[in-house]
Amino acid sequence: MRTKVKDILHCKYPEALEGKTLTVCGWVRTLRDQKSFAFIELNDGSSLANLQIVADAGNLTDYADVLPKLTTGASLSVTGRLVKSPGKNQALEMQADEIVVYGLCDPARYPLQKKRHSFEFLRSIAHLRPRTNTQGAVSRVRSALAFATHLFFQQKGFLYLHTPVITGSDCEGGGEMFRVTTLEKGNNYAEDFFGKAAYLTVSGQLNGEIYACALSDIYTFGPTFRAENSNTSRHLAEFWMIEPEMAFADLKANMECAEGYLKFCVRYILEHCKEDLTFFDQFIEKGLLERLQHVADNPFVHLTYTEAVSILQKAPKQFEFPVSWGIDLQSEHERYLAEEYCKKPVILTDYPADIKAFYMRANADGKTVAAMDILVPKIGEIIGGSQREERLDRLEEKMKEHNLNRDDYWWYLELREFGSVPHAGFGLGFERLVLFATGMENIRDVIPFPRYPGHADF
Repeated sequence: MRTKVKDILHCKYPEALEGKTLTVCGWVRTLRDQKSFAFIELNDGSSLANLQIVADAGNLTDYADVLPKLTTGASLSVTGRLVKSPGKNQALEMQADEIVVYGLCDPARYPLQKKRHSFEFLRSIAHLRPRTNTQGAVSRVRSALAFATHLFFQQKGFLYLHTPVITGSDCEGGGEMFRVTTLEKGNNYAEDFFGKAAYLTVSGQLNGEIYACALSDIYTFGPTFRAENSNTSRHLAEFWMIEPEMAFADLKANMECAEGYLKFCVRYILEHCKEDLTFFDQFIEKGLLERLQHVADNPFVHLTYTEAVSILQKAPKQFEFPVSWGIDLQSEHERYLAEEYCKKPVILTDYPADIKAFYMRANADGKTVAAMDILVPKIGEIIGGSQREERLDRLEEKMKEHNLNRDDYWWYLELREFGSVPHAGFGLGFERLVLFATGMENIRDVIPFPRYPGHADF
């Protein structure tokens, strides 16, 4: 039976494993040949650290045959006895009794021979980049954040909902959607597969509202798509969204849920991903651990959009994009508020109605809506949400203002006719959460297979 490297290296009582014979499998990271014996650094992806294996000619009858095959990248199965390690970095090492080489790796062609490669280069070899320390650590933190997401909402009594990937409506009204079609040419939708125009979804929110208005609290966690020709470090064409929707909830309840969710995720990885976060703190962003702990321990700042605009207008710095009431805040504005002015996450509320989606609840002032965004250091906006407009007449007015076809949203309007309730929700771009948690700079480096303009390989 195979034992994972992490279960050896992170065993709470390593002395209990000393003297045991186990089998490990993985890929060679490095080999130090000392003629009559060799040190193999083996990694199976379960932890950042490698397990040191000592291969001794006096203990392995096929030592001379096996040694030339133990190149960086080769895959092995090693059976041996765990002994106390004389080194400082780990308590145990393995004395090999048997080595089976599963797959050879030609060192002349293997592209991961050097210790450091640019992230841009690694994107060109997406089939091999998970074997690097950075990508391995990103993947483990990403997995932990996904698990923490489900844990948080399940503990709160939310139901996990799968919403459609193919949709006939544009939730955001931006029109930047990928079309789904079986037509070889033309746009005669009546002859298309669905008999109408269909697209890859930009959000599961509208579908989520249907179930929230029957089952109270739901959340979605799935892929979403934007056909936006953007090459920034914060945008992808395919990304994952987490979208809770809560019935009988107002903007205050929405903000409390969003803040609680972010803090829960941060605390979870601080407890369960210490090794990987320490790596990021050392090599990617100095002070990462302190920043994350600060987020976990302190309440978020609350500001209205109007207050934020006033702060930005008085800021002792020049912004590339001028600030005035009614503009859609840019990343530089959001990051100034979170990083320099508040030095912690900020929840902005009550945005101008003209820059927000049609479904957001109108405030009494007639100018703003019950919207909220959470801004965090390094990223800017990480969560966007609102209380939804549950009043039929107001919703119909908003749809006219946005030039939306009532027939396309007949079912959405009927939710307001048949037992309408106050409800609210938010959306979080999962990759932005991974960026925030790891300190990585480019969103293309925190998703296994990034999709962006001109790139749909692997």
